Amino acid sequence: MLYYSLNKQAPAVDFKNATIRGQAPDKGLYFPETLPRIPESWFKDIENKTNEEIAFEVIKPYVGEEIPEAELRRIVKETIDFPIPLVKVKDHIFSLELFHGPTLAFKDVGARFMSRCLGYFAKERSEKVTVLVATSGDTGGAVANGFYDVDGVEVVILYPSGKVSSVQEKQLTTLGKNIHALEVHGTFDDCQQMVKQAFADESLTGKKFLTSANSINVARWLPQQFYYFFAYKQWADKANPPVVCVPSGNFGNICAAMLAFISGLPVRHFIAACNANDVVPRYLFSEQYEVRPAIATISNAMDVGNPSNFVRVMQLFENNFIDLRHMLSGYTITDDETRQTISRVKNETGYLTDPHGAVAYLALQRYLDEHPQQKGFFVETAHPVKFYDVVEPVINEKVAIPESIAGILNLPKRSTEMEPVYTKLKEYLLS
Repeated sequence: MLYYSLNKQAPAVDFKNATIRGQAPDKGLYFPETLPRIPESWFKDIENKTNEEIAFEVIKPYVGEEIPEAELRRIVKETIDFPIPLVKVKDHIFSLELFHGPTLAFKDVGARFMSRCLGYFAKERSEKVTVLVATSGDTGGAVANGFYDVDGVEVVILYPSGKVSSVQEKQLTTLGKNIHALEVHGTFDDCQQMVKQAFADESLTGKKFLTSANSINVARWLPQQFYYFFAYKQWADKANPPVVCVPSGNFGNICAAMLAFISGLPVRHFIAACNANDVVPRYLFSEQYEVRPAIATISNAMDVGNPSNFVRVMQLFENNFIDLRHMLSGYTITDDETRQTISRVKNETGYLTDPHGAVAYLALQRYLDEHPQQKGFFVETAHPVKFYDVVEPVINEKVAIPESIAGILNLPKRSTEMEPVYTKLKEYLLS
């Protein structure tokens, strides 16, 4: 399998080099030259396949021969060694819970897979690899945990000061060792722009070996397909494929879901559930793609004004707007509606969503109200405790704190404050 740049001004590379480089030299995102097709017969006995078998068969075509089979099986096993259940909330609405990993967020899967791949590739190199990543919330903690104490790898995480939850901040600032947190006085888009400038700066990349752990990296993006195959394995009504609703910020997660669909996974329709940062829902309505500055919301991991991965979504549909709109709907959910949904769903069903899950629940409900014969699931991307400062005032009760979180809440925060100026980041990396 080779990967080409969507800017089409750089040579194609294999999975190893796409992973190590993160972004192509022409600043484009890497995209597989061919999209694997899974035969319909493969899905007929999916209930009898283990999650490890499913994940290995899904990811193997993308990795090719760059990682030996036994090593790839080990990486896959370690990546998904926690439950990913599909939970009934109402007769027609289910929740795909992706928060049972070590940092209680969906990004554990991609971060664990990438860290193990990069750790394997780093053994072949004499120089250290610096993983440079911007986070709007959950990516930071997942990357920090996934790469913690990995030999040959240093991790630098940029996050917007005051715009991630207190639990998210603890997860990315308390580990130490090879994990370095930069607290940027700006927005996530500022952080992401600084990272992009670093990769484009040849005077820096000539001295430091940089790679990215954002979902622009194929090793972070591609394994997110696993969730949707596991969900279909648990989907009882195989004759009626589900509607899939994903809370969307940088669009890596829903892009992976749509890649799985293109490869053969049965899905009836997709919904991109957005908060006030709704560039894609507006595009689907008007066919005008207008980037805007990010707006701070209570579903902060989705506070992205310029979603990097949407170019991949478009490529999946060969940039055909009609085909895309046939398979994808977009909804905009306000903070007030998010709070109301958290409260209403808890009172009506006993199920507690986090703010991102609440955005997705309401978007899915609105779609199903218009299509009453259909059923679907929304993606619950993080445990509600990660946003207890939002959730608890809404439900008027405490959210139980899992042991994995309780252990870090009293640890000291270790971060370096920085203005949203690229030269400051460059000075830090070179020092």
